[in-house]
Amino acid sequence: MTDTRKIPTHEITYARLRDMILFGLLEPGAPVTIQGLINDLGAGMTPVREALRRLAAEGALLPQGNRRVTVPRVNLALLDQIAFARLTIEPHLAELAAAHLTPALIARLEALDAQVDAAIRAGDITAYLQSNHAFHFALYEASNAPVLVDMARSLWLRFGPSLRIVVARGGALALPDQHGLALSAMRAGDGAGLARALRDDILQGVDQVRTALARGEV
Repeated sequence: MTDTRKIPTHEITYARLRDMILFGLLEPGAPVTIQGLINDLGAGMTPVREALRRLAAEGALLPQGNRRVTVPRVNLALLDQIAFARLTIEPHLAELAAAHLTPALIARLEALDAQVDAAIRAGDITAYLQSNHAFHFALYEASNAPVLVDMARSLWLRFGPSLRIVVARGGALALPDQHGLALSAMRAGDGAGLARALRDDILQGVDQVRTALARGEV
């Protein structure tokens, strides 16, 4: 039976604003007016305010007063916390997911990785960030660990805007492809190897942001 239930407006608004943050369409530190978001999202005041409330609770937005919000900047102390949490949670999710991988899911992950590669070749930063996120969470959702997946989503919201800045400068797109190693581990049924590949993938991104912070670029 087809599910014909309509998605509530406030959920659509939340998802669209979350993606604007996640994929770096809102610059860290730049104030955004609530009215501007209403115009950009084509939504009413109530769903926009609800989305702002939820995203502020997740640490993805910082209220500024005078009907403005901003995406928080990451500093080294915050980056260390995000890195610790991601390196603890996400490799574990990958190892849990390894027990539930099917040929169909591996094929889907291969297709998503091909989209990542195509975005890199095209220099399409937004497509790269979107397909990279889709690859990770298609894997994580197979873990059957929804609490940990929700925590990982929150961490990506805090990390994504800074990664967008780094990727825009070109450095992150030239790094070794840890997704390829992850896919090889999936095909081999190697859960520990898959966890290592995800850990190395996370470390690459964190190190790029750490270097950018040291240079004052983020």
